[in-house]
Amino acid sequence: MPLFDLPLAQLRSYTSGVTPPEDLQAFWDATVGEARAHPLDATFEPVENYLTVIDTFDATFSGFGGAPIKGWLHLPANREAGARLPVVVTYIGYSGGRGLVNQDTRWAQAGYAHFIMDTRGQGYGGLVGDTADPHPSAGDVAHAGLMTRGISSREDYYYRRVYVDAFRAVEAAQAHPTVDPAKVVLAGVSQGGGLVVATAGLTAGRLDGVIAALPDVPFLQDFPRAIDITPRGPYPEIAQFLARHRDRYDAAMEVLNYFDGVNLAAWASVPALYSAAQMDDICPPSTVFASFNAYGSAAASGGNPGKEMEVYRFNNHEGGQEHHWIRQLQFLRKLLG
Repeated sequence: MPLFDLPLAQLRSYTSGVTPPEDLQAFWDATVGEARAHPLDATFEPVENYLTVIDTFDATFSGFGGAPIKGWLHLPANREAGARLPVVVTYIGYSGGRGLVNQDTRWAQAGYAHFIMDTRGQGYGGLVGDTADPHPSAGDVAHAGLMTRGISSREDYYYRRVYVDAFRAVEAAQAHPTVDPAKVVLAGVSQGGGLVVATAGLTAGRLDGVIAALPDVPFLQDFPRAIDITPRGPYPEIAQFLARHRDRYDAAMEVLNYFDGVNLAAWASVPALYSAAQMDDICPPSTVFASFNAYGSAAASGGNPGKEMEVYRFNNHEGGQEHHWIRQLQFLRKLLG
């Protein structure tokens, strides 16, 4: 596919027109507080994974509304007794779930603890999932898919629940005795990358221990531009909804503003390695750069948290794939020494 977005020189300076709602902080303080009123109830049951070098645990914890959220915890089998490992918490791309027990163990192969969060109500495309969404937005009109589910209100919007699940997944990973709770890395591709950005922002000042964010071609960034220019993938669900509900644009954008990664990225305060693919017509590079350029700009600690961007000029939404994972390993090795 040819380049369809801004030239790279303009991408590097592009900033979104998105501005945070005045009560964004209060909204998320209340949302996280409500979630934490439910006991975390993190459990880890050992399961057979048919691998000799990885130990796997079937994880369950309480997410939004106290609903049970599934996950996998993978650990290197040759870990030292009593040692505590840095943990990489990963989030899944749109429509996918946590997958089979041995489907993704690469971070554990690299020597890290690896916690994979299942995504509620997904797992119907890509990898299989095992977590229901017991809080549907009853009675709301929505387009097929998840992007407009509950879009009538910020309280009912689908990603309010998923962002809370992602926050609590960090707490669940920290609860395992083999995990070093002071060394949590967030990682994910596409929707997973969007959850990395959201969680990096939401944990800042609310939860200690997150030390790095690795958002790979992240989704859920700069909604207004994404809806206007994206020809393929989940963003057009919103455009198609608004094509039918012509009078709901302003109301929908008001709700989405509470979940826009550009606004939440501004709160983040930990080092980040982003990636963007310049031919990406699912998560356009301008939306990714909007998030990157906002990242850390409103951090309570002040200053640049130490962020880097890797650009894959001739790739679509697949991005850097195995090449980028090597880049991520190098980034973490430097960070962790």
